[in-house]
Amino acid sequence: MSHGAFSVVHGNGSVRTRLALLAGSLVTMLAMALAAPGTANAANSGHMTHPDLDWLGSQIRIHEGAEAPGDSKVVSPMVTQTPGMDVSSYQGNVNWSGAWSNGAKFAYIKATEGTSYTNPYFTQQYNGSYNVGMIRGSYHFALPDVSSGAAQADYFVAHGGGWSADGKTLPGALDMEYNPYGATCYGKSASGMVSWISSFSNEYHAKTGRYPTIYTSTSWWSTCTGNSSAFSTNNALWVARYSTSAGTLPAGWGYYTFWQWADSGTFPGDQDRFNGALDRVQAYAKG
Repeated sequence: MSHGAFSVVHGNGSVRTRLALLAGSLVTMLAMALAAPGTANAANSGHMTHPDLDWLGSQIRIHEGAEAPGDSKVVSPMVTQTPGMDVSSYQGNVNWSGAWSNGAKFAYIKATEGTSYTNPYFTQQYNGSYNVGMIRGSYHFALPDVSSGAAQADYFVAHGGGWSADGKTLPGALDMEYNPYGATCYGKSASGMVSWISSFSNEYHAKTGRYPTIYTSTSWWSTCTGNSSAFSTNNALWVARYSTSAGTLPAGWGYYTFWQWADSGTFPGDQDRFNGALDRVQAYAKG
């Protein structure tokens, strides 16, 4: 009789023998897993082992769950919000006409990670969303321990992260969240992280004329930037919180522009809201 991958064997003392062999195998497998890429060692060497699994908020969901902590300062949304979505290679070829029919008006698509990964489904996702009528943009999954902010901004712009004032293209977004390969803050101090984000933001602005939207959670931002308020003047906020309200925002921002409120729902990928009516989305896209 089979139980998963293991067999129950009867008679001749073989059960004890096989259990001993199985225990030895598990110890070996554990040792291999601890030494395998995907740990802090992989991050330190600059190797990405699973970029297809590093979508917007993937690590926030793991670290913070569905109810992120908050306090008494709960930010109420504007009366009118516009529904949207974000996707990555994890979703593959997206049924954009279906998402449009279900009410999605904008979309963000993962373009790049670090300075060596590009989304293999980017063309279908980026052009497909545009072709059905959505306002769309792209985002970059930051790996601050791999290369400079400026280098990653250049890579992002060169591989789908640009912007144009056509009213249909959102400025690029910078995904700042927990390190999927190692230390939470990528081995950087709070001041070092602020400098890295500034480098990316300023280079993106120099290349496109727009500052990137910053995607993050309040918890990660507080931990890894010291709750810096340095970006609230130039950079729009895209806050991640899987709850019924956006909760407390990072320092400096009095409101959010985008809110990622769930990691599944009506649309493929993550569920988002723009803090305003559709004409405000269009205005933000146009710049």
